[in-house]
Amino acid sequence: MILSPRRRWLLFALALTAGVLNLVDRQIISVLKPTIAADLGWSDDDYGTLAAWFQAGAAFGFLAAGWIVDRLGAKWANAAGVAAWSLAAMTHGWAHTFSQFVLCRIGLGATESMGTPAGVKTIATIFPPNLRSLGFGLSNAMNSLGAILAPLGIPLVAAVWGWRAAFVLAGAVGLIWVMAWLAASRGVDFGDRQPAGSGNLISGDKLFLKEGGTWTIALAKVLSDATWWLMLFWMPDYFNRQFGLSGTELGPPLALAYCGSAAGSLISGFAANRLLSSGWSANRTRKTLMLISALCVVPVPLALHVEGYWPAVALMALTLAGHQGFSTNLFGLIADVTPRHKVGRVTGFGAFCGNLGGTAISKIAGLVLAAGLGYGPLFAFAAVSYLLALGWIQLTMPKIVPAEDADSSRA
Repeated sequence: MILSPRRRWLLFALALTAGVLNLVDRQIISVLKPTIAADLGWSDDDYGTLAAWFQAGAAFGFLAAGWIVDRLGAKWANAAGVAAWSLAAMTHGWAHTFSQFVLCRIGLGATESMGTPAGVKTIATIFPPNLRSLGFGLSNAMNSLGAILAPLGIPLVAAVWGWRAAFVLAGAVGLIWVMAWLAASRGVDFGDRQPAGSGNLISGDKLFLKEGGTWTIALAKVLSDATWWLMLFWMPDYFNRQFGLSGTELGPPLALAYCGSAAGSLISGFAANRLLSSGWSANRTRKTLMLISALCVVPVPLALHVEGYWPAVALMALTLAGHQGFSTNLFGLIADVTPRHKVGRVTGFGAFCGNLGGTAISKIAGLVLAAGLGYGPLFAFAAVSYLLALGWIQLTMPKIVPAEDADSSRA
């Protein structure tokens, strides 16, 4: 595949906006949780159940998503994924009963599972190895932009047209994106599709499940993604419960907290690119930046003891920066150690495991809060989750060996 710089960056820009749409669609329900819960009579446990069903749908969707992305290739996987989750988001606008919302959340989670493997595969395909960390950093930063814009824009849409319109409008924007992507990628052969006849969804290429690196990534995703999903689904409730914020009052604190997420992505991506370019090994670069990122999350329990919500916003911003710094290098690790034709499957399986962690923490959070225990136990887990993930990586992968290096050593 030969792409002009202009075409490469155009496709990358569209891939970034797909990530923004993915995050906005899933975050609508958390931003509008107080409004929707009051309208439909949801309890904390009900909301936790909805979050868990979304995570379960996404988790099991990832089992198929990685294989589908490798089979379709980045070009068609991006179009199919965004179209599917946009339609799933729109269905929320016509849901009335709790059971209907459960089905909508399962559908959105399952279809949004295409986003992560498609995004990672796109970056791994259109960029050379020395630019991939920068690409992942920019990608995570743009995803954070969605998290910043969502609490600012969604309450305004809901205030003018109602909360149902927020779901419908977000889905419509996604369908417009699909048309733009198909136009921009017309005539491009990414050369990244899994060869036909090389396996099916069930038997597939089982070798990637037997490789130690797959399981290294899988458990690291369980531990790190659990905290991310805790923050994504429950942070608006934390500010509402702790400081009495609701509606448009939640917008500025949430937006500023997610600015930390964007900063962590950019800083980590640029740092990894600079260190790798200066001669640092992938092993030293990834693990050093992961350690720094993990330490950023350790102070999060202090958010329960500060006066006023702005210090809490700062702690949340630091936590989200730590997550994105860790995540950027974990995606970089996948691209480092995985052959290109397997990237979708390894990413999808890792995301499946990460969403299992998210499913568990979403339900546990609802039960913990319904029991009156508050956010203390949840934030205590978050404080150590990334250090545990890094410890697992070090234990199972003492030295990160890039895939091309491993192939050459076996030649």
